[in-house]
Amino acid sequence: MRLSTVILPIHPWAEGRQIWQRAEDLGFHTAYTYDHLTWRTFRDGPWFGAVPTLTAAACATSRIRLGTLVTSPNFRHPVTLAKELMALDDISAGRLTLGIGAGGDGFDATALGQEAWTPRERADRFAEFVALLDRLLTEEAVTHEGVHYSAVEARNVPGCVQSPRPPFAVAAAGPRGMRLAARHGQAWVTTGDPKIGRRGTPEASRAAIGAQVERLAEICAETGREGAGPHRILLTGFTPDGNTPLRSLDAFVDFAGAHFALGIDEIVIHAPIPDSEFAAEQAVYEKIACDALAQLR
Repeated sequence: MRLSTVILPIHPWAEGRQIWQRAEDLGFHTAYTYDHLTWRTFRDGPWFGAVPTLTAAACATSRIRLGTLVTSPNFRHPVTLAKELMALDDISAGRLTLGIGAGGDGFDATALGQEAWTPRERADRFAEFVALLDRLLTEEAVTHEGVHYSAVEARNVPGCVQSPRPPFAVAAAGPRGMRLAARHGQAWVTTGDPKIGRRGTPEASRAAIGAQVERLAEICAETGREGAGPHRILLTGFTPDGNTPLRSLDAFVDFAGAHFALGIDEIVIHAPIPDSEFAAEQAVYEKIACDALAQLR
């Protein structure tokens, strides 16, 4: 069982440094951040770049793992992203995890002036993106002529600190994305069933997440994935439970225990942001970080 956190990139570094360092002091397994150009209700406020933020966090910490949750093809290209990831893996001394997903139809989807992609095109691009990024991070020179992405003798020397590359945490709700997780992912990420979201019941959401875990296991078996398959991560805040698990230590232990029983083995909670959908008491958040896993074991 692992407990991790998300720190949104909304803080000027003079403030953000202490938040990332505090996450390490609290013992979180990984501190992630969103890789967007802006996001939902935070669109009109401060929002900083994910890679520079993680680079600063790597320099301000020494033990906690760091990562994106998630990066998407919406405004990224595999060649340039691979170079940034190789550098970040080096700067963090091998503490990088790449959370990666297909992206959606939010602000990122049109920020570069393009039309928003259809769900099918997003899925097609994502499959090519992940496969090419895998090669770019494991081979010294890559040439690729794809439908959506190309690389011509793209070089990543000296390569990554982690071997063969930083772990991929592939976000996927459906079977096509799960196949990518089975093939390329060291972890799989869910936010719950998007058809249920926050409108259903917690019981329906848990049943759907359990079905996702079972389907992932089936796909791993179908594709010949050996062992236990990808590590299974739940990013909280998007199920019918919303932010209620952070109301108290007991509420979180009940929530986490129910999801660990489904096969989830890492739960990610948002660092509190006052006056937002991620509002929570800092003292409760810290108590959860310090005491929850001990109660669940």
